[in-house]
Amino acid sequence: MPELIEVRFKGNRKDIYTWDSGAPLAVGASVVVEAERGLDLGQVSAVGEIALKKCGIGCSGCALAAPKEPKGKVVRAAAPEDAHLSRELRKAEEDIRRKVIERVRAHNLPMKVSDAEWQWDRRKLTIYFTAEQRVDFRALVRELAALFRTRIELRQIGARDEAKRLDGVGRCGRQYCCSSWLPELKPVSLALAKDQRLSLNPSQISGGCGRLLCCLRYEHDFYVTSRRRFPKEGKVLRTARGEERVQAVDLFRERVLLRAADGSVQAFPLAELKAELATLAGEPQAAEPAPPSSLVTFDEGSTDVTSERAAEAVSPPRKSRRRRRRRKDRGGPPQAAGPDATAPSDGPVEDHPAEPPGE
Repeated sequence: MPELIEVRFKGNRKDIYTWDSGAPLAVGASVVVEAERGLDLGQVSAVGEIALKKCGIGCSGCALAAPKEPKGKVVRAAAPEDAHLSRELRKAEEDIRRKVIERVRAHNLPMKVSDAEWQWDRRKLTIYFTAEQRVDFRALVRELAALFRTRIELRQIGARDEAKRLDGVGRCGRQYCCSSWLPELKPVSLALAKDQRLSLNPSQISGGCGRLLCCLRYEHDFYVTSRRRFPKEGKVLRTARGEERVQAVDLFRERVLLRAADGSVQAFPLAELKAELATLAGEPQAAEPAPPSSLVTFDEGSTDVTSERAAEAVSPPRKSRRRRRRRKDRGGPPQAAGPDATAPSDGPVEDHPAEPPGE
């Protein structure tokens, strides 16, 4: 069974090839591989199981539905003279790039020439460029083909791909991720920086390519998952100290900043705040006092009762009110409703005269 080999070329370009020979190939060894209309030379970057995994890895690190097909075969291991010829071609490419830039300026084309790459057998010369819009370079291709006497391919790339080819050191002090290990470039939006509460200053969140940093994607899932454990900023919480608004959350220190009604701000550990909210939610809610207008105060006993009980204590029953209305309609004097009023009796009322004062 042929073995899968990952081969790296100039500009961090990598492809998968098959190796039929039984002799093992070491990582870093130079090999000659099949290319479009010829042969090319590159270095082995992965072999065996690692190359197989890279063959099925997508831009997000997940397995692809259909792994990448090998581009061709490894013809043979490179001889010392093959590697020497490749180094000579690399030296001549910078001079070629300068000549192409001169011809681009002569044609007044809105394009920026980034790099030039010879195929190892000199049957094809690829020119990489960036442009803000589509460019009609047919006349330029004919002129370059006559100048270098080979097949010319002009390939337009984006700003990220340009940084990947040219390589460099990022603001973190390390090699560009796209040039070192990132298998494929994924789009990065400003929403990723907002979710992580980063500064939106372009100079602080942009990479060497002038676009948003690719590393903004690395920790985004952590921020989204961790923020679910915290209350949302701006939410009003009912704590033992009253109503407090969530001003900010500290994901790394596990703290929540609460602003009270008086404007004071305090930081509370997330675990303690959750325990406090759970305790308050588990306790029975205390009955809220009625508004002052519905309270009736009695002088005797100084007892406050609710409006319903006060109505029962102050107002006589409905039957008593009806009787008074009937008596009033008949012209009879109304009965006193006070505590000193004498209740009517069915029997005769005895009149006890006052006793004379003692002699």
